[in-house]
Amino acid sequence: MESKRVISTKKSIALIAHDHKKNDLIAWVKENKAALANHILFATGTTGKLIESEIKQPVNRMLSGPLGGDQEIGALIATGKIDLMIFFSDPMEMQPHDSDVRALVRLGTAWNIPMALNRASADFLVSSPYMAGDYEIEIPDYSSYLNRKIKD
Repeated sequence: MESKRVISTKKSIALIAHDHKKNDLIAWVKENKAALANHILFATGTTGKLIESEIKQPVNRMLSGPLGGDQEIGALIATGKIDLMIFFSDPMEMQPHDSDVRALVRLGTAWNIPMALNRASADFLVSSPYMAGDYEIEIPDYSSYLNRKIKD
């Protein structure tokens, strides 16, 4: 049995970018400053600092991604404190913390939050009519997984 959670009008948005995509994310954030102004922003270390200085809006900054920031964002997703994630990833560069990045995307999928992984999907997401109001998401029921028998 699935449960539901309401993503409120004022959304908690995670903004993350790999090193070679930080400039792209900053440019996107500047272009969408008005759309992001009514929301609560979260970001990993360096990305958060750059966003804050560009748009003069507070950003809840985590550690740098490779130092645990991706995992901090993941924990916020798992506990329902992040409503959507915009993650400009670099598909052409191997990341030293690639397993953390995959885990972050897996958590977003597991907890059914809207995610954008490039500029086009971020544009669609931020311009969606759902951004302007409450939106109810289904939370998958993981009770069978949690209650499974574990062999000794």
